[in-house]
Amino acid sequence: MTGTVLVTGATGTVGRHVVGALADRPGDVRVGVRDPEAAQSTLPDAADADVVEFDFEKPETWGPAVAGVDGLFLVRPPTVGDGDVAAFAEAADRAGVAHIAYLSTLGAEKNVLVPHHRIEKRVVATDAAHTLLRASFFMQNLLEVHRTDVVEHDEIFVPAGDGKTSFVDARDLGEIAAIVLTESGHENRAYDLTGPEALDYHEVASVFSDVLERSITYPRPSVLEFGARMRRRGTGLGFIVLMCGIYTTARLGLAGRVTGDSQRILGRRPRDMRAFVDAYADEFRADSETTTVS
Repeated sequence: MTGTVLVTGATGTVGRHVVGALADRPGDVRVGVRDPEAAQSTLPDAADADVVEFDFEKPETWGPAVAGVDGLFLVRPPTVGDGDVAAFAEAADRAGVAHIAYLSTLGAEKNVLVPHHRIEKRVVATDAAHTLLRASFFMQNLLEVHRTDVVEHDEIFVPAGDGKTSFVDARDLGEIAAIVLTESGHENRAYDLTGPEALDYHEVASVFSDVLERSITYPRPSVLEFGARMRRRGTGLGFIVLMCGIYTTARLGLAGRVTGDSQRILGRRPRDMRAFVDAYADEFRADSETTTVS
């Protein structure tokens, strides 16, 4: 498929990599953001893209954003309700968007409690072709959420017990999204996207230690210890509850499933944890600037 692809969440953890991957493929890229002027400076890969104002909570921005669009990368920002995201998908379908790739989460089809479950059902119910990208835990969360613990305490401080997680690199997800939206054969499919291995956080800490050449430990904090540290840091209660829920999934042994979908779509082995830490090693040094969550 060629044509114009609209990327929502383009300044986020995965969206920025979707923009970069699409820039290297045939077709045009449109970037929908709340602040187009700011996006021009924060998204170097959007230099040749059509950057337009878009806000899930402002329906008046929807029509201009999807005008003439063939494909849509749809992502739910954490602060936006599932109803707004699903309503936009339905509006995009009515406007003639032919293919919607939705970034969901692993297991969403069975977990009726997560907003992704409800969004998936409404995306599938549209007349547009769909591709559901059910992703495992992003490696980049270790940078964007937990960098301070690595830099200041030499710790991976998450309440995941001894459970394993099939971490996936957001850069691979960006490439996968670009492939499914620009090549045929991915319509009306659902993919479970993981990295090549499942690691517990003792193993993650070991990889960090090897690459950074200093001892990084995993103290295996409880949920209460994790929440207390995050609150002292000024983190909002809602976000803490969200993170505790995610890590409880790992603690219960429900986050370690590894699939071959990423490799089949990419045509290569997906990046592993060592490749991730190698790529971002400088940002885990004590003298680098603090990274903020997108």
